[in-house]
Amino acid sequence: MSAPQQGILDLLALHPPGWGGTLLAGAASTIAISAGAFAVGLVLGAGGAFAKLSGNRLLVRLLNLYTTAVRAIPELILIVGLYYAGMDGLNRLLAAVSIPAVEINGFVAAVAVLGFVQGAYMTEVLRGAVLAIPAGQLEAAKAFGMRPMLRLRRVILPALLPNALPGLANLWMSITKDSALVAVVGYQELALATRLAGASTKHYFLFFLASALIYLAITLVSNVVFRLIERHVRRGQHTLA
Repeated sequence: MSAPQQGILDLLALHPPGWGGTLLAGAASTIAISAGAFAVGLVLGAGGAFAKLSGNRLLVRLLNLYTTAVRAIPELILIVGLYYAGMDGLNRLLAAVSIPAVEINGFVAAVAVLGFVQGAYMTEVLRGAVLAIPAGQLEAAKAFGMRPMLRLRRVILPALLPNALPGLANLWMSITKDSALVAVVGYQELALATRLAGASTKHYFLFFLASALIYLAITLVSNVVFRLIERHVRRGQHTLA
């Protein structure tokens, strides 16, 4: 009974011939990709939400096309299509101005593609959060003579965050799993590291179970972080405990 247990420990060791270090490096890549894509998506989502609420018909139509297309097309197809089409389009543009072709860094490409996808979802989350702000608060701010940037900082953002945070937390959980899709373009994160470990040792169940536990740990820690953030942004508000 002791030999199999020792074998498992050897396989999960942090140093070769164990694969534990590779899995942890893949998990670090997953978190880095997710954080980068979340930040890109947040910027795109904030811009998209306020542009949709601006009333500009052209912007609204373009953003409706963006959010509808991204949410309608499977994310795997989007990631593969945007990765290869984006790289090809960039190199064609560079060739047109007599600049040599470039090879886009896999990490940068993964962050950009996932961020573009997340931006569509965040646009709707943030737009809904802004619409949930009582109109009287905005009218009162205007009546006090607050300029747009001051209204944004003093009124809109403090009221927006509590409404948007649950949706943003769900998107963060989603992106940590969607990051596994970048393995199809060859960038090594946790999912690809798990498949490599399984293929090399033929212990697929062991490594996929270890990977599942790592994803679960990321989720549990993320839940704690978002709970603390929500407690901070809702301070002073009445909550149903």
